[in-house]
Parts: sequence; structure tokens; C-alpha cells
Amino acid sequence: MQYMPVTESMFLIAETRDQPMHVGGLQLFVPREGQSAEDLADEISERFHAATDVSPMFLKRPATPAQIAGYTAWTQDDEVDFDYHIRHIVLPRPGEIKDLLRYVSLNHGALLDRRRPMWEIHIIEGLADGRVALYTKIHHSIVDGVSALRLLQRSLSTDPDDRSGTAFWDMELVRRRRRRRREQRPPKGSSRLLGAVTGVAGAIADTAGQVVGMAPAAARIAAAGVFDKDYVAPMQMAPSTILNQSIGSARRFAAQDWPVTRLRAVARTQQMTLNDVILAMCSGALRRYLSDHDGLPDESLVAMMPVSLHSDGDSDGNAVTAITVRLATDIESPADRVAAIKASTHGAKNVVRGLKPLQALALGAATIWPLAFATVPGFVEYTPRAFNLIISNVPGPEEPLYWNGARLDGSYPVSIPMEGQAMNITVTTIGGKAGFGVIGARAQLPSLQRILAHLETSLAELEALPPAR
Repeated sequence: MQYMPVTESMFLIAETRDQPMHVGGLQLFVPREGQSAEDLADEISERFHAATDVSPMFLKRPATPAQIAGYTAWTQDDEVDFDYHIRHIVLPRPGEIKDLLRYVSLNHGALLDRRRPMWEIHIIEGLADGRVALYTKIHHSIVDGVSALRLLQRSLSTDPDDRSGTAFWDMELVRRRRRRRREQRPPKGSSRLLGAVTGVAGAIADTAGQVVGMAPAAARIAAAGVFDKDYVAPMQMAPSTILNQSIGSARRFAAQDWPVTRLRAVARTQQMTLNDVILAMCSGALRRYLSDHDGLPDESLVAMMPVSLHSDGDSDGNAVTAITVRLATDIESPADRVAAIKASTHGAKNVVRGLKPLQALALGAATIWPLAFATVPGFVEYTPRAFNLIISNVPGPEEPLYWNGARLDGSYPVSIPMEGQAMNITVTTIGGKAGFGVIGARAQLPSLQRILAHLETSLAELEALPPAR
């Protein structure tokens, strides 16, 4: 059996029937010229079933018994039951996008089976516009959002004439990546050996230094929380809203994309980052959504933002910290709201920028610790919350991507609502589009799909602002 680190087991421990802990994604593909949607769906199914040399990541599951040993160790199945893990369905007529989103909503609330490798892929045809959809579910204990996007990218190509597309669990993709990494390594020799030895020694010394530096880092974070009015330190209080209540397992999913060029134009004009633009869009949309339900608090909402610690060439899995930022939802003026969001994210970045990786992980743990106790009876109702929702941005390549000539036309993350965190907004920028995936607790957040119209209104407001000085 393989040891399971706490960064993975915590997602299993936090899982309940009402709080499934899998992440997902919805991708839309346009069939290549001369190919029908039915032909593309059949080709995907055939290629996926033929990919029997499965990466170890997609063979592992919690050890048995799943509720005891399964919190501490992984085991591996010898083979995958593809007829179970790969689902091929046709949407009911008329095959509108809302029918697709309804299908994803209904399936995303269902737990993954811990006695099997914890992933599923749904091949969906029947859309009236002729596109084919892929909806994937994979447990968060196996991958985070960045790793999931990487896996998708490796199965795609920038070449529309490439016909080598396969399943993202295919070991051939892993071997291709390893070959590329070997080709990029320096030549063999004593200098390389010396570099490896000194690199290991340096890593040990650096880790020791990071541990020793924990106390000064904590002191600096605490000082920033006291003296920097724009920085939201861990465990500061967020207001009470309808987003922060006990939830059931039923989900509602809404998705839409916007051209990245529109968001970048706002970023240039307002002298802000693309990530700040996304936060500003969400801020304006949440103001309107909560006002629609007479639930806009006098204080600003606080968002928790995962920050990836992945680097080029590192392994897949979970590597993430977290920061908290004010969304300035208490400010009516869009211009003043933008200024406040920029100041808040700047304060958070100043703190994280000075931390070593181990210290950044500790900051993330201090930020998200309330989620670990959210399922304890009474915790959500009687414990002050540190943030109101999670907003993530996972960047991807900007060039068009293809699977065997079928163009990727949309990519939308499907993330995790949690007890006390009834809404999650995750964005991925890929192929020139910013795909927003909004997932929420169905019963607790009525008319969730309206937030898409509010996002467009918020973006239009940002576009109408005069240039920042």
C-alpha cells in the first residue's frame, strides 16, 4: 500500500453524503469537418475504451476498509472497469445547453465509489448545436484544479491534423512527458552529479530553514493583519449571508464564457491583473444576486482564493495554498470597488510573496482550517466564518486546442460547494475564452443561473469605467 499524505486524506475526511469532495470539468468539442456529433462521440468512446494501459493515478483508491485504513493509505486496482467509469449518454430533446447543465447538476451531487478508482467520464451527445460534451468527475484527494487542467491539456494538441488523441489516463501520455523532460535535462557527467548532490543538500537545508522561519513568518502575517487595513488575515470575520448555511447534496451548475480579450482590455485600462478583473466581475454579480434575495450585507464579502504552488515539470497531485481578499461588495461605485479589490489583492500578495513554499502551505492551512470542521454539528451555525465563498482562477494555454481534429470550444470547471460555503466560482482561461463555472447548493441558492447575467452586467460596468490614473 502507498502512504496517503494529509494534503490528500483531508479531502476524504471532509466528505459526507451532503458534501461530495470531487472536482469536475465540462468541455465542449466541435466535430472536425465532415464528422457528425455521433461519429465524434463514438470515436471518443472507442479511443477511451482502448486506452487500457492506465496511469497509476487512475488505478488508486482508498485502502480497505475505506473509512479506516482508507484515510491513511492508497491501494491500486489491477484493472479498470471501463463500462462503469465511462458513461455514454444522449441528452433528451431539444438538446439545449440548459439540458446539458441540468445533467451535470444532477450528477455532480452523487458520491464517487471509494471501492473503485475515484473518477468517471461522461460522453454526452444530443446537443442541438452539434457539439459533443465531456463531463468528468475526479476526487479532490487525487488531483487539484491545476493538475486536472494539465491532464486535459496533455490529451489535446495544438495541431488540428493530429490524430493521436487518446484518454487522459493513458500511460502513453505519461511516457511522452517523461521523454520531453529527459530531452530538456543537461548532459550526463560529473557536473550533473555534483549538481544533484548539492541540490539535495540545498533542499534539505532549505526545508530546515523554512521550519525554523515559521515563527518569524507567522509574526509578519499577524503584523500585516493589524497594520495593513487592506490585508485580510486568516481567521478574521466575514459577514453572515445566504451563501453560508448548511447545505444538502443537490447541486445546480451554471456556466458561460467570455472572450479573454474583453477581460484583458479592462485589465489594461484599469491597471489591474486578469485575476483582479475576475474578482471584480464576481463582486458586482454577487452584489446583484444577493440584492435580488434581500441578502446583501452591510460589510464586504470575503473570498478565499486558492493559489497554486505548482511549478513547471513538477508532479501532478495537490499543491496549493490559499489567501483571503475583500470583494468590496459593500461599495456601490464600480470605480471605488475596483480600487478596493486591487488594494486587497495587493496586500495578500505582499504577504505570500515573502514566504517559502512550506510557510505558504502553513498559511493556506491556517486560512482554510474552518472547512475541516464544517461538518461538525453546530459549527456552521455558531462559529464565526473567515470567508463567504471560494473563487478560483486556473489559467491554461491561449492557443486553440484539438482532440483528433475536434476543436475545444469551451471549458468550464465544476467545483465543490461545502457545508457553510453554498457557492463556488471557478474560472479557467483556455483557448482565448474565460470559462466561468458556478456551482451551488440547489435548495439554498434559488435562481443560481441568474448570476451569469449579473456577470455580464458587471463586466460591461468595468468596460465603461474611465482609465485608471
